[in-house]
Amino acid sequence: MQQAIIEFDQDEEGHWFAQLACRHTQHVRHNPPWQNRPWVITEQGRNEKLGMMLECKKYDEDGFV
Repeated sequence: MQQAIIEFDQDEEGHWFAQLACRHTQHVRHNPPWQNRPWVITEQGRNEKLGMMLECKKYDEDGFV
């Protein structure tokens, strides 16, 4: 199910993840050529993606936390 990004944070290794409206999290790494998300490396880029919808597989499995 599609869920909105409500904020971003970093894990213990410094990788960015999105906090979703359903309270699940999802990594949003910029790791070319496999994941091309240059917007994640700047605060402005992350701010522009707030509200963007991401597919949450955990929500499909577990529902709302």
